[in-house]
Amino acid sequence: MDPDLIAIGGFVVLFALMLLRVPVGMAMGLVGVAGYALIAGAGPALKLVGLTSMRTVTDYTFGVIPMFMLMGAFVTVSGVSRELFRATNACIGHWRGGLGMATVLACGGFAAISGSSVATAATFSTVAYPEMRRYGYPQSFSAGVIAAGGTLGAMLPPSTVLAVYAVLTQQDIGKLFMAGILPGLLAMAMYVLTIGVIVAVRPTMLPSHEPKPWSERLVALKDVWPSLALFVFVIGGLYGGFFTPTEAGGVGAGGAFLLGIARRKLDRAGIRKALLQATRTAAAVFTVLIGALLFGYFLTITQTPQKLTGWLTGLGIGNYGVLVLIMLMYLVLGCLMDAMAMIILTVPIIFPVILQLGFDPIWFGIIIVMTVELGLITPPVGMNVFVIKSVVSELSFASIFKGAGPFVITDVIRLAILIAFPVIALWLPGRM
Repeated sequence: MDPDLIAIGGFVVLFALMLLRVPVGMAMGLVGVAGYALIAGAGPALKLVGLTSMRTVTDYTFGVIPMFMLMGAFVTVSGVSRELFRATNACIGHWRGGLGMATVLACGGFAAISGSSVATAATFSTVAYPEMRRYGYPQSFSAGVIAAGGTLGAMLPPSTVLAVYAVLTQQDIGKLFMAGILPGLLAMAMYVLTIGVIVAVRPTMLPSHEPKPWSERLVALKDVWPSLALFVFVIGGLYGGFFTPTEAGGVGAGGAFLLGIARRKLDRAGIRKALLQATRTAAAVFTVLIGALLFGYFLTITQTPQKLTGWLTGLGIGNYGVLVLIMLMYLVLGCLMDAMAMIILTVPIIFPVILQLGFDPIWFGIIIVMTVELGLITPPVGMNVFVIKSVVSELSFASIFKGAGPFVITDVIRLAILIAFPVIALWLPGRM
């Protein structure tokens, strides 16, 4: 049978399975093995399943994913999110729109430790949303700020999405983590600026209130320094070459555990909850990874990436013209698919095109993650929006998407800035 027809049929079956709500990892694995068997035979395909599964779960490099997930679980259970929000709120919450700015900054701090966008959005839906509503902030704006702030988990290290991209493309995880820092800080600054613009245009929309006494501010800041020090220690050790990414994850998980115990934020039930949470999430990610690798072998044997590369580079629209086409594809997919699924499904196909065009793979990883961030808050399928809706049932999907609208515009501008100035993402990795 013609490999091109098998490849097309594989994609049709894959999307059909996904529409039937078959888990993404399972769907990709089934299609990959079946397609490989049609071309190379059942024996080699079944051997591939065993070898790929064993190599993935025992590879030392892949250990960075569960380690940072465990770090994030310990931090989440320890209640760091509330401490971060209380500290930022104490410092700037009295400004007009200050609670929204405090939420963005606290989301950034929590995302930099947990590495999860969904966890950030879910956590601050319970922490920041009631506080903003108590001070008279509109429902739509409050939810939109949390939805946008939650996307920072996909960019700031330790980002699970960046780690998976590194695994799929065989790039240096440490360099990708470093590459996400300045774009992540830029995102926080632009979100805060967006709130400032809203205040300037509609000054009566967002309230202000009396500032908290300095004694209360100092107490709030005192609560957050251990967690921030842990993040600086882990990322600083990674940047300085003292830790490998996997070692940094282990140090981070161990440090988060010890901090939780020392500060009496972790008891036996909390430790058990964190371990179960990290194990379940890691198992889901590894299932998807194994399925993606199997699907990637299927694509390789059909030479789909090479053929797509030849077709795109032969369009005659230039390197950046092809890049724009790829970004438009990601923007459309981001409105329809889960972020992790989109990365895992498309990267094995698109990555050879990027290499052929001469773009830096580290920079392109940041561009992909930024596009994924857009997908988290754009209709009809914005994962952060669905998470916030599940936590705050009084909200409508329309109001959350409306509140996130200004931040979507901000993200598009930021994406254009990163494309125009790749040095923003590449400056820190270049100094490792």
